[in-house]
Parts: sequence; structure tokens; C-alpha cells
Amino acid sequence: MSPDDDLCTIDGDVYVSPRYLAGSTAIGDPALAPLRDLGWELENDDLGNAYLNAPDHKVRLGYLPEGDDDGLWRINAYKDPFGPPTWGVCFNDSCPTEFARAFTTALAEAYEQGPDTYLAAPDPRSKDRDPFLAVVPLINRGWQIDRPRWGVFAVQSADGFAGLEFTTGNLDPEAELTTRDARWQMWAGTSIDRPAWYATASTDTPVALLKAVTECVSDPAPLPRWRQNTHSYIEGMAQLTPILPPRPPAPTPLDVQRAAPRRPAALPASSVPRWSTTSRPALPGPRR
Repeated sequence: MSPDDDLCTIDGDVYVSPRYLAGSTAIGDPALAPLRDLGWELENDDLGNAYLNAPDHKVRLGYLPEGDDDGLWRINAYKDPFGPPTWGVCFNDSCPTEFARAFTTALAEAYEQGPDTYLAAPDPRSKDRDPFLAVVPLINRGWQIDRPRWGVFAVQSADGFAGLEFTTGNLDPEAELTTRDARWQMWAGTSIDRPAWYATASTDTPVALLKAVTECVSDPAPLPRWRQNTHSYIEGMAQLTPILPPRPPAPTPLDVQRAAPRRPAALPASSVPRWSTTSRPALPGPRR
């Protein structure tokens, strides 16, 4: 969403800027929609969790408000439907829903192109799959390169309230899927150790999907939220701007003409008696 959207469709009373401090909308439908539009099978459990399965069963999404941890969105892709995941992505329960939607939108496009696209692992030797391409949108919008610790390449927003880390070296494939010890980690807040929200992606997550998220996160347009639902950490860091009701359209000349009061029509001149102080009374006629 952006401020240019029709105000009648905006769900909120304030705009939050920068958008990475907006927090979750706690509504999953917008991020499920791109995949449901492709006909992916939707299932629900008794707890209220939702699961989407691709027709070929090689991509699965879980929307888990009642999951075992704070991983609200978990998306995995498989070369073999019965094998271990080829890649996995997680957005936690405080992550802005728009970022998860950016990922699922890109995933829907990749899925339509086939396994060579949605299972395409990053490759530094390829100009289309170089992992650095996922970082470019952030750098182009003013994020700064950082070296927080050995073995980690990072970029950070100009205000220091958001960052992206890429860990080098060998990683445990299972830990990448179940913990924050993943190849990619994005976060916002005052500290990566206790972030306001985070998202992770494992080593072989396609670059195009990651780039869709970094494009969305760094978009300068604010996000709409309800003021009473914003988290306390936003105060003092984010800018909250009231969403004003739409102004009525300027009246056209025809509108002005129709609204003007109508004056009563003038009587014809011949019917208006005219009197004068110099008028003489009529003389009596001769008697018969």
C-alpha cells in the first residue's frame, strides 16, 4: 500500500514512516492471496493455522498464529516433495504483513515460470542470481554497508533502526530452517538481539524472491496502521501522520449554477402599474 491508494480502501488512521517500523497488521489474507489466486490448496487446522500447498506439492506455506514459536509465516520449497526443504523463509509475528505479501507475490510469479525459477539457488557467477542483487535496492535507497562482526556482511538503514545481514561460511541446513541462524536475516528495531521484528531466509532461497522483500522494505512510502494497535517501540522512532478523510471534489461550473438560488421571474412591463405624483386624475366625461 501507499499514500496514493484510494483512501476508502486504507485500513488505518495513521501512516507510519519509515515503513519498516509499522509492525504487523495481524491479518494473513493479503499475503495468502497471490498464491490462492493460482489455485493453491488451502487447509486449516482446529487452532486457526492455515496451510497452502502448491499443486505439485513442491512449495508449502504455513500461516501459524498458533504455532510453537513466533514464526508466523513459514514458506518452504522442495525438489522432492518427500525430501528435506531446498530453501526456507520465515517472517515472525511482528513483521509487517506487506513484506510477507511482497515475497508471496514474487513466489507466485516464480512458480508460474516453473521449478528452474522458484528453485534457482543464488550463484555469484551468474549476473541474474548474484546474491548481491538482493542488497542493491537497499543501497540505492541510502542504506549503508556495515561490518558488525567477523563473517557477516551487513547493510543498515540511515537511521539505524533496520538492517540486513548475510552470513558467510558453512551453516547448518536444519538450523537455517528452524532458528535465526540463517544465511539471510532482516530486522528492525533498536537491536538485532531483541528486534521489533525479523525475517530469515536460508542459503538457497532464490535471489528474485529476496529482492522483492528488500524492495518493499526500503520503499519510502509509509504504511497505514491503526494508532491504537501500533507498538510502543514505534514512539520516538517512527513518524505517525494522521490519515485525513478525502476532500470533496472541487465543484464544476455546472454544479455552481445548479446550486445558485433561483430568482422569481420578472412580470411583463405592461402589467406593472406606473404611478406618478404628477399624474392628474382623469376628467369626468360630458353628461349625456
